Amino acid sequence: MRFSLQTREIIADSVETVTCAQAHDANITIPGCDKNMPGCIMGMARHNRPSLMIYGGTIAKGYSKTLRKPINISTCYEAFGAYTYDTLKQPKDGGDTSKTKDEIMDDLELHACPGAGACGGMYTANTMATAIESMGLSLPGSSSTPATSPAKMRECVKAADAIKTCLEKDITPDKLLTKRSFENALVITMALGGSTNAVLHFLAMAVTAGVELTLDDFQRVSDKIPFIADLAPSGKYYMADLYEIGGIPSVQKLLIAAGMLDGDIPTVTGKTLAENVASFPSLPSDQVIIKSLDTPIKATGHIQILRGNLAPAGAVAKITGKEGLKFTGKAMCFEKEIMLNEALNQGKIPHGENLVLIVRYEGPKGGPGMPEQLKASAAIMGAGLTNVALITDGRYSGASHGFIVGHICPEAAVGGPIALVQDGDEVTIDAETNSISFNVGDAEIDERRKKWTPPRMVVTRGVLAKYAHCVSDASHGAVTDLF
Repeated sequence: MRFSLQTREIIADSVETVTCAQAHDANITIPGCDKNMPGCIMGMARHNRPSLMIYGGTIAKGYSKTLRKPINISTCYEAFGAYTYDTLKQPKDGGDTSKTKDEIMDDLELHACPGAGACGGMYTANTMATAIESMGLSLPGSSSTPATSPAKMRECVKAADAIKTCLEKDITPDKLLTKRSFENALVITMALGGSTNAVLHFLAMAVTAGVELTLDDFQRVSDKIPFIADLAPSGKYYMADLYEIGGIPSVQKLLIAAGMLDGDIPTVTGKTLAENVASFPSLPSDQVIIKSLDTPIKATGHIQILRGNLAPAGAVAKITGKEGLKFTGKAMCFEKEIMLNEALNQGKIPHGENLVLIVRYEGPKGGPGMPEQLKASAAIMGAGLTNVALITDGRYSGASHGFIVGHICPEAAVGGPIALVQDGDEVTIDAETNSISFNVGDAEIDERRKKWTPPRMVVTRGVLAKYAHCVSDASHGAVTDLF
């Protein structure tokens, strides 16, 4: 996972290197997962010649014959937590009750990922794809068309006409990557319940495009856009289900009609976003995936920007409201993600008293590479540890859910307050006041800081060492070219 976010920079640098060195007239990229999509857009912006993105597409739904229900990659991680804490129950509602725990796990592993495509829920890949389509940089329907469908192949053919249009009309990334299009990206992300990783990636794309975008923009949009999509990880359905009822263009049509999404932005087709979706059907009246704007899952967005004495430069929370809006508990600190994973594997995180698990020294510099806490967050959910919140200066997978806060800034490796928290300190996360704090006074924090010493760098040579040396903080997108 240390290499995961860092690959975004490699991809951006690679696209820039090849397209600029070869003086390409235009660029079509076909990314398929989360970090490579923003990486491609960043490379396009640096080249600034006519460009478009074809999303590789979402995976089909998995299906468990034992549980007799749809499953996906995060099902496996959550089941592992249930397995470890002996809460993996025999299936109900007609499932096969003869299976042992090991046989259930084997079934999930075999059927969670049935073929090609990016993770099927509103995880980071689908989050970025829907956002980039809503910014006008891919063809209508690209983000919701399944990877193995004939429609995805037809999209590849249509891309030729679109890139020709871009060349003829001089439609370049700088004309598409604007504050208005980034606003669209934020709106669709809040409406669909997208990944917290979108915060990192939108900030990085904006830096590259020279567009002013800050954490405050995320909170501003979150405050006004309702969360309406019953999509995994917090919901029941998958992108393949949404595709069957009209896909992202039908959702865009709804949001444009409501005045929430800007339909007048230009796109790679040479038409506006509203013109692109005009021929798509409206969402069926009997569908259950996208809730009415009048009766949303949550009246405001799920992404919350928190600040306080634990994160004076900001933190990013993913709070759908299902776990409540406020959490207070005693700190239990782990210096690396692997230490928390080992504690979970051994069943050492107890039920009962409220705990705030703190994973630190996993930020952009400290990781290095800001690894995702997917295994831990999923295991906590699977184990039914509802008495637990998880906070980190690292980040999360788009598949993560629960009471989680990431991107805590400044990170521990540079002496941020998260490095100074001690076991037993009381930590409060409050999505109503957008705050995150620990009950330690300024004088005590100063005393602890005097005793704190910077940790030894995990790596000192090679690409990760270069990354750690160059990378900005998470609140500025974790980019490597802000000198």
